[in-house]
Amino acid sequence: MRPPLSTLGMVHTAISLLPLAAGLVAFARHRRIEPGTRSGRAYLVGLVLSVLTAFGLSSTGGFNAGHALGILALLAMAGAMLAPRLGFLGRARTYLATFGLSFTFFLLLVPGINETLTRLPAGQPLASGPESPLVKTTLLAWVVIFLAGSVLQALALRAGRRREVRNPS
Repeated sequence: MRPPLSTLGMVHTAISLLPLAAGLVAFARHRRIEPGTRSGRAYLVGLVLSVLTAFGLSSTGGFNAGHALGILALLAMAGAMLAPRLGFLGRARTYLATFGLSFTFFLLLVPGINETLTRLPAGQPLASGPESPLVKTTLLAWVVIFLAGSVLQALALRAGRRREVRNPS
């Protein structure tokens, strides 16, 4: 059985619900995380706070895979925010920005899936650790969902671009 959450662990968990909820709202409303929308801004702030609070947590006593995923998420966010400003990327700018922010959402849920399955329900968690078949299967399903969602986002962006070409403002 895993030790109970520390005070920082509880704060981190509460903060981590912000990017989860904001990301879901963004995907439902815009089919992507749009930094210029309220849900997009809430997502970005929540992402940064979630990653920063995670650095104070470690079940191994030092730097761990969750910390690495957090750093990767911040780098992907920075790249996604920078991509629209890089003219040499041409049409790929929008695709890269969209994919980058979706990738951050994917990354944030990887440790979240493990933590949830190994802690809940309290007293009788569904999984014993990251090597549990349930955790591995759920993470594989999450990869498939992410890849399918990325393809759907690219198709939606392409369809939007075609509409713009046919009906310029």
